Amino acid sequence: MRLSVRLGAALAALSFLAGCTGTKLTDSGLNPKDFKTTVDGAETALYTLRNARGAEVCITNFGARIVSLRVPDKDGNFRDVVLGFDNIQDYINVPSDFGATIGRYANRIGGGRFTLDGKEYDLPKNNFGHCLHGGPKGWQYAVYEATHVSDQSVTLKVVSPDGDQGFPGKVTASVKYTLTNDNRIMMEYSATTDAPTVINMTNHSYFNLAGDPANHTCEDDVLWIAADYFTPVDDTFMTSGELRPVAGTPMDFRFQTRVGDRINQDYDQLVFGKGIDHNWVLDTHGRLSTRAAQVYCPESGIILDVYTDQPGIQVYCGNFLDGTVTGKGGIAYPFRAAICMETQHYPDSPNKPEWPSVVLRPGERYRSTTVFAFSTK
Repeated sequence: MRLSVRLGAALAALSFLAGCTGTKLTDSGLNPKDFKTTVDGAETALYTLRNARGAEVCITNFGARIVSLRVPDKDGNFRDVVLGFDNIQDYINVPSDFGATIGRYANRIGGGRFTLDGKEYDLPKNNFGHCLHGGPKGWQYAVYEATHVSDQSVTLKVVSPDGDQGFPGKVTASVKYTLTNDNRIMMEYSATTDAPTVINMTNHSYFNLAGDPANHTCEDDVLWIAADYFTPVDDTFMTSGELRPVAGTPMDFRFQTRVGDRINQDYDQLVFGKGIDHNWVLDTHGRLSTRAAQVYCPESGIILDVYTDQPGIQVYCGNFLDGTVTGKGGIAYPFRAAICMETQHYPDSPNKPEWPSVVLRPGERYRSTTVFAFSTK
């Protein structure tokens, strides 16, 4: 029996049970009641966005996370193309970045420290001696406030106090998710501060464009990146400051290339990360109208095009998934079950003044926009 048939039967059973209890499930089979709880005195919830073409995005305000994302495949059948959990308790109890809004600083800050205006700040060291994704209690574990909700958009706000995870300044940040009628998800980030600080926000969705994480890995996906350079790392995943040409290396995705044809090659960068987990220097020059990257799944025919005004994109191929985390539908997520497309400033930019600045000062506003555009081939 095919997985899609089994899932269809399971969803039908869930729908029947929901009807008996008066609870309406989302199209992806999520029960909104399973996302209601209280964390640190704040209430969590599930928000559902739908467009005129039947696409659906479900978002929880716990970490401002995309929980499910249903888009049509080449045959017009809808598939949920992101990893995640089907209840709030798993998001709370199982450390993960599934679908999360990352802040205050996405990716790594070297040695868990940086200097700003002559003052050094110490941060948590939660990844090989570095600060990763804002620390162990970054914004992916905060409860955001829903300040605007409509059928096709939701705005979620978080207030990060001065000293949060060691970062200076009280920061008020938000992300607005919009699902358009042409199957695009627009993410508009905004932040202000009352003292100089650093900001780098992104979305950390894990995409399985086959909608079948039990059987499909991202090795079969076709990847394209608009980048002549990437930022190499050492064996602790820390950048050196070098911008290395992709030409002549397995990191060259300037032409559409099957991920599996490159990711297992004997190259020091791939050995360090057990595969691809690197930042590419985009050639798009901050133009939101220019495509920055593309992932194509031949099995489903689903294409994900990424547009961003950010200078870089971290591509991560689920190299640390190992089957120990069970997600939606009771599926244990295996090695390389998904690919992440994290638009961002380069890793460790606070310690590399030659790279685009991530400093935010009082009176300024941080703004960033990324679009995930779905189509079929």
